[in-house]
Amino acid sequence: MKTQQCDSFDGDYGERLSRRSLLIAAASSTSFFVARRSIAATKIGEAKTISHQPSNYHGWPTLTRRRNGELLLVCSGSRESHVCPFGRVELMRSKDNGKTWSFPRVLMDSPIDDRDAGVVETAKGSLLVTTFTSLAYVPQVPKRKGWRAAHERVSEAERKKELGQWMIRSTDGGVTWSPRYSSIVNSPHGPIQLSDGRLLYAGKELWTGQRRIGVCESVDDGITWKWLAQVPTRDGDNPANYHELHAAETTDGRLIAHIRNHNAKNNREELQTESSDGGKTWSKPRAIGVWGLPSFLLRLKDERLLMTYGHRRKPLGCQARVSEDHGRTWSDPIIVYGGGASGDLGYPSTVQFDDGSLLTVWYELTKGTSRASLRQARWKLA
Repeated sequence: MKTQQCDSFDGDYGERLSRRSLLIAAASSTSFFVARRSIAATKIGEAKTISHQPSNYHGWPTLTRRRNGELLLVCSGSRESHVCPFGRVELMRSKDNGKTWSFPRVLMDSPIDDRDAGVVETAKGSLLVTTFTSLAYVPQVPKRKGWRAAHERVSEAERKKELGQWMIRSTDGGVTWSPRYSSIVNSPHGPIQLSDGRLLYAGKELWTGQRRIGVCESVDDGITWKWLAQVPTRDGDNPANYHELHAAETTDGRLIAHIRNHNAKNNREELQTESSDGGKTWSKPRAIGVWGLPSFLLRLKDERLLMTYGHRRKPLGCQARVSEDHGRTWSDPIIVYGGGASGDLGYPSTVQFDDGSLLTVWYELTKGTSRASLRQARWKLA
């Protein structure tokens, strides 16, 4: 095993440790160390485009696998560019493990920009889809043909009322959907289901409330949400520079959440915060040595944790890391996809199939195109 020492660890682990001995070492030490192990990805076929409308820009997808095996993918579609007034939330389905995908169905389309979309199936079989609305496109309106007409579909006062963090819910497999309602916080990939029946949403108050970074919970299958806890700020950081959280529950009873960090220290790296009391309190975020953003967390069938994230410098694409000790340490980077042509890509999310193989979906502005598409790669851990 290759190890990397950090400031708060005094010692050297030079020999290769088994997973069991690594867990024992981590549990018995009050110091934190970053252990790295090289893990490779075995590709199952080449990366391919799966969106059906090449004339549209697609962004920020989330993939989930239902208990019946069906795959659901949501994204912000019908766009002209990375920022524009036309974004809407769209849903695609696959019944053959991603070999083919349905034409997108529109789930939400407000008069301003509907952006990053998340999706999860609850323990009761309900579907929750999340998004947030934005006016970031407004400075470009005078320069872009057709944007003013779209922008002026509603008044300025009505546009401001449209700003929010939103959720919709379906109890019939996505045939019908509720009206949108507030989710209090937002993050690109939405909430997670906990083993105790609660739903947990780690995110940020974007337009409402106190602009806090923290977690909300639902005890009624996602119908209503309440604030649970704020994530503390690391010494020297500005919490306004924390973005795009995602959480996971470990098999040893802890919760971990990753944070996209834009503070000067560890800029563009993922920070990690942890809870051992069901999300009521959280540790101060710490760096884990991962440059890339944002992170999607998945607990694998063998109890390991997987994080997948966009990598907007060479090699441009999507990377992954594995934790064998419930998120205490992470492996060296695994290149899931490294053929990107620009930094306009990423936001990967991943599901695991019964045979242990993995499917990762992201968005990407590929070479020679002007509109980003949805892309996927099938792979497994070697």
